Amino acid sequence: MIILPEETTYKQEDKLRRDLLIFACAFMNLAVVLWLAIYWVMGLHFSANVPLIYQLVSVASLVHFLKTRRFEVFRFVQLSLFLFVPFIMQWSIGSAVTSSGVMLWALLAPIGALVVSGWRDSIPWFIAYIVMTVVSGFFDYYLGSAGDTGLSMKTIGFFFALNFAAMSSILYFLVRYFVVEMDNIKNQLDQQHQLLAEEQKNSERVLLNVLPNSIAQRLKNKAGLIADGHADVTVMFADLVNFTQLTESLSPEQMVGLLNTIFSIFDNLCEEHGVEKIKTIGDAYMVVGGLNRDNVNYTSDIADLALEMRQVVNSHPDLSRFKLGIHTGIATGPVVAGVIGTKRFIYDLWGDTVNVASRLTDEAVQDVIQVDRMTYNRIRHEYAFEPPATVHVKGKGEMVMYRLTARLGDNKRQSNFSGSASSNPFQSVSGQLSS
Repeated sequence: MIILPEETTYKQEDKLRRDLLIFACAFMNLAVVLWLAIYWVMGLHFSANVPLIYQLVSVASLVHFLKTRRFEVFRFVQLSLFLFVPFIMQWSIGSAVTSSGVMLWALLAPIGALVVSGWRDSIPWFIAYIVMTVVSGFFDYYLGSAGDTGLSMKTIGFFFALNFAAMSSILYFLVRYFVVEMDNIKNQLDQQHQLLAEEQKNSERVLLNVLPNSIAQRLKNKAGLIADGHADVTVMFADLVNFTQLTESLSPEQMVGLLNTIFSIFDNLCEEHGVEKIKTIGDAYMVVGGLNRDNVNYTSDIADLALEMRQVVNSHPDLSRFKLGIHTGIATGPVVAGVIGTKRFIYDLWGDTVNVASRLTDEAVQDVIQVDRMTYNRIRHEYAFEPPATVHVKGKGEMVMYRLTARLGDNKRQSNFSGSASSNPFQSVSGQLSS
């Protein structure tokens, strides 16, 4: 199962909130003990009932959480203690002045809710804090006693400073811990997104190796059936000659290496001419031109590709020693194209044009490129052809075809594959074949 970065982030944030609240719970219990201890050392004896009840309830809620993992109950109990206990302690001592502003500790409730619950859930706690502060102020103003509480102004001032310093420290360290951990989570999330982006690039690269670019984009953007009708494309099939007999004398590694060498060169030629490789079937290679409407000379591109593929098989230094040949069929017309399958899906073509190209390939002999009448009419002024001939095509009956021999007045690609084997990018594969 793949865990997305967002899912990981949610889990980390939940853990951070739990850790923060446990930290605040422990700190508050320690602070209460120290707060009472300082009072007792100074000889100021107040009732310990409220702090004791606070600690018992706080520890009990923590134990309950550790056993049941019910964070919502633990959070509610702790925030309630943070909010109400400081005011109760203040009222038990006297006023806000005589208690040295102990109610300030209640501010931890809305701040804690903001950190461990989110800003929406913190609003009720903040309103409750304001209400309790107003109520406490009302008690101090109308019900407060001006009598002697036994506390000097020095002592009251000292505890004011102590309460403010302690509360400010708790808030600072809570927020600081939260910010530091959120930065760590963000860094981890950035790393996960980077890894995800790399995986996405790899997936897209694989997808583009299987499908034409436009089809790959459509498949990524919208799931569902992909089927298109193309009124005019040029389809070519090319079959290797003598390859089956040759494989009987080669090891499996050598056979696959040889086929990979040939088809890799064909792939590069397809990319150079801007046509789409559709698939390979054994030692057959299928190409189409015209799927990309930006290119209007796709029939000529397919014809050039057929001539160059024939030249590669016959004269490439890494292939000529195998005495292979190639026969090719080309047809032009309408097709239906689409993606089929849900696993190991393929992009394929269907229609009469595909069948004609396949049949012309079957009828062709070694090193012959046969084209149908539509293809001939479109490129006859640019290429040399033998006189027309009639062949019997299965499913079509008698059919006129033409043999393409060369491009008129153009020998510019003759030297492309005549270099030495040492400069060939497929030299490593060729080395395997010779072993």
